[in-house]
Amino acid sequence: MSNQDPKIEEGLTGVPASGEEFSLEEILAEYGGSLEQVLLRETEEATGEEAASREASALPTPTPPAAEKQTVPSPAAQAAAPAPKEPAPEESAGEPEIPPPPHPITLEDVVGVTVDAVMEEGRREPFLSPRRSLFSRRPLEETEELPSAPELEPEPEPETIGPEEEPREAAEEYRRAWHSRRASLLPAFLVALIAAAPLAAERYGVSLPIWNGNLQVQSLFFLACLMIECLLCHHVFAKGISTLLRKRCVGELLAAAASVVAVGDCMVCLLQPDRTAATPYGAAACLLLAFAQWGVSLESRGMYDTFRIAAMDDEPPYLVTDTERGACKQRGALPGFYTTAMRDSAATLWQTVLLPVILVASLVFAGLTSLGEGQSADFLLNWSATLCAGATCTLPLCWALPWAKLARHLQKVGCAVAGWSGAEKISRRRGMILTDTDLFPPGTIQLNGIKVYGEERRKVASYAAAMARRAGSGLERLFDGFLRSEGGGPWENVDDFSFYEEGGWSAAIHGESVLMGTASFMRKMEVRLPGDINLKTGIFLAVDHQLIAVFAVKYNPAENVDFALRMMRRSRIMPILASRDPNITPALLKRKFRKGVRVEYPDLASRVALSEAEQDRDLPRALLFREGLLPYAETVVGSRRMCKAVRRAAAISLAGSAAGVLLAFYLLIQGAYDLLNPFALMVFLLLWVLPVVLISDWAGRY
Repeated sequence: MSNQDPKIEEGLTGVPASGEEFSLEEILAEYGGSLEQVLLRETEEATGEEAASREASALPTPTPPAAEKQTVPSPAAQAAAPAPKEPAPEESAGEPEIPPPPHPITLEDVVGVTVDAVMEEGRREPFLSPRRSLFSRRPLEETEELPSAPELEPEPEPETIGPEEEPREAAEEYRRAWHSRRASLLPAFLVALIAAAPLAAERYGVSLPIWNGNLQVQSLFFLACLMIECLLCHHVFAKGISTLLRKRCVGELLAAAASVVAVGDCMVCLLQPDRTAATPYGAAACLLLAFAQWGVSLESRGMYDTFRIAAMDDEPPYLVTDTERGACKQRGALPGFYTTAMRDSAATLWQTVLLPVILVASLVFAGLTSLGEGQSADFLLNWSATLCAGATCTLPLCWALPWAKLARHLQKVGCAVAGWSGAEKISRRRGMILTDTDLFPPGTIQLNGIKVYGEERRKVASYAAAMARRAGSGLERLFDGFLRSEGGGPWENVDDFSFYEEGGWSAAIHGESVLMGTASFMRKMEVRLPGDINLKTGIFLAVDHQLIAVFAVKYNPAENVDFALRMMRRSRIMPILASRDPNITPALLKRKFRKGVRVEYPDLASRVALSEAEQDRDLPRALLFREGLLPYAETVVGSRRMCKAVRRAAAISLAGSAAGVLLAFYLLIQGAYDLLNPFALMVFLLLWVLPVVLISDWAGRY
């Protein structure tokens, strides 16, 4: 035994020296080993204090007499006074010395107190004020929100179809207009040639006794030519005014304005002697009117050819409409064709934007070169020069000439396009949706042989015809003929029909599982095939995974289809293959047609959806009255070539108009009337006609 003091030993080890053992609960109660024990102790103390306060409030409190005064003894008296004695146990026997045991605490109370304490601690304000410097950390806020439901894109509003004129009535109206305008076209060019003849003679040194140097005679001559030209070309004035009422500005309006200004200049030359001695520009105005008359005549002819074809049948066999993937051939319908055909062309819209600028610029330049120089009598002279140079001969032709050539070409092949709007819509995507019958029309698919395994030929024919008919493929007509050759019979009901990407179909007929497709499809569907059969374009038929028939199908290429595919390739229009026949694939097309043929082959779902679009009936952009791929391809390819020709011709015409106004202004500001003579101006105008005519001719050659 150690001689160490027991108190020292107890202080060092924390265990009483007497060797008395304590339990774990007593140790935890003494030193507070966990948060739960602390909470229990605090709860017991709070409960004891509440019980003591209730007992103290229950005891009577002595009240001092009113007369007596409470005196507080001094500190010295308190020190001298004897200490009070503690009451004896027997004196306080009636009072409870030990408080009642506390109410038992459940686990729910402990958890509730803990949660309240944690929440209270979280609500306490921080000891340090939050920093507001550049690198201060702001308290995190929950900004995550549930994503809102995506808004559906609004569907495009359907195009409105106004009151439409019957195609027969429209064709008759444009026929009369074309004959009337064509009748005055040749005399108009003859008058313009007569007006230019003395200018050409003077330019090449031919002496004309009455003409040379006589400004009065020249003015009278040009005035007479202009008056005759205006009477012959009154259709130009009518179109210019009608388009102006529709808030459009076209080349015919500028040609009419140039002729009116030239007439005024000739009259000023006769009446005012202080005008500059320069030849009037009446011959150039006559030339402008003649070309404008040609433009309105070509436009009416194109409309006549278009509506003459549209009037052939109220229910045309096919129409061509526009889809997201490209042009699509659908069932025929006429409503909407007239409305689409009467819309403005791109050339009209471009001219409406730029020609008012040309008109105002010519007026301003005329004022600067005449009124600005103190020559008010030369205002109409200079304005006629700048206006004739700005109103080029090609402005009325950039739309009418390509349109007339395309309409004339399509009229010969039994097709019609609904004006600029229809041609632009079907050729915008540079794609054409082709189906089975487009590539292999009726008569090009033949059945070369049939081999049946353990079934009746009539049942085989009935099942094959039902599957081909339900698939809507080009084999439908082939197997219908096979069924008729076997004696015919009722159509079988096909249920649970499905397409397969591997090249086949499946369905249920009379409760039997029917498979029909290529050899690779049958192998993937675990149908055993004979080893002696090797057909690249064969069709196999199986019932309940047992082969019952093999059909040897032959695909014969058509020359017009091959020509159409080559034409589409030259025009950079991509064929989109929407076939339902499992044999019609890009590999088959390369074997049957030229090897350079290229097609877009989408997935199965897209092919089925695109082929179903052929059964729709949307707004017609073009009408087809002939079968086969060639009329369809000529319509789309011709529309694209026409749109390109119109855009290029319009760009060239507007560029020539702007160049003519600027060049005329420069020569007028220099006073070089000898360089800007009427004959030179006519040559300038004719030079811009050549590229437009060449470009427009491409619209009808493909």
